[in-house]
Amino acid sequence: MKTIVLLFASNIFMTFAWYGHLRNMQHKPLVLAVLVSWGLAFFEYALQVPANRIGYQTFSLGQLKIMQEIITMIVFAGFAFWYMDRPLSWNYLYAGLCMVGAAFFIFRDSM
Repeated sequence: MKTIVLLFASNIFMTFAWYGHLRNMQHKPLVLAVLVSWGLAFFEYALQVPANRIGYQTFSLGQLKIMQEIITMIVFAGFAFWYMDRPLSWNYLYAGLCMVGAAFFIFRDSM
């Protein structure tokens, strides 16, 4: 459970580092956006690295990666909808279903 919580937290920082500047910093110098993003990315890594270290005691490398991608999609969908004010299309659901399939295949040997 610690791994999943840490991955969610790190993904929130990652999503804001990668895309947050598109909303509020469009008229600021690019170098400023890069520096702010790097600052946010520090916190992402400060959470991501422990998440993977803890998770690797229980999960395989592939399982950690699929978990990361599923969490990234969930966080990004929320970010796009609530922060960036973008509507979610059916394609988000379809992408999510593909990821459920990926999770099934990567986790099925451990079931």
